[in-house]
Amino acid sequence: MPIREDAWNLLCEYTESDSLRRHGLAVEQVMRKMAQKYGEDEELWAMTGLLHDFDYEKYPTMEEHPFVGNKILKENGYPEELTTAIMGHANYTGVPRESLMAKALYAVDEISGFMFAVTYVRPSKSIHDVKVKSVKKKLKQKSFAASVNREEVYEGPEELDVTLDEHIQFIIDALKEKAEDLGLSGEGASG
Repeated sequence: MPIREDAWNLLCEYTESDSLRRHGLAVEQVMRKMAQKYGEDEELWAMTGLLHDFDYEKYPTMEEHPFVGNKILKENGYPEELTTAIMGHANYTGVPRESLMAKALYAVDEISGFMFAVTYVRPSKSIHDVKVKSVKKKLKQKSFAASVNREEVYEGPEELDVTLDEHIQFIIDALKEKAEDLGLSGEGASG
């Protein structure tokens, strides 16, 4: 099976955008923490998060993403559990989310991207200052980060059988651990 370095190189080969790379790193981090929470394979879950959108920049249409990427992943020896979870993170593929890892990826993807937007509008621009209440308030503002699919944000935690508040707090805590690497530590923030 490919290792994390292989996954990172694949992401970088197909993704030039710093923001999309950071999104992959953020989802990787949250998926790693999810794997710990559920007692699952951290490396597999983390790589799934890192690679879920690796093809998006070059193949952004619904006809291409994640189908093209899935083919590439299979050709490179990534396991079926990973490729199936990645297919399931896009509702339009019709691939059901049956594994816990697939449900976790779906639950983590949209909200992780949303967390960046919420963090960047904070005066400190630090994830350390983001609270569940402020995330929920921003979710209700349809014009804020309008490209984020609210329906998926709400469906994800339901599939994991956790409350939205628990889920948001979990993601905030996971992202805090890698805040500096992700560009979420803000203006002179520490910790």
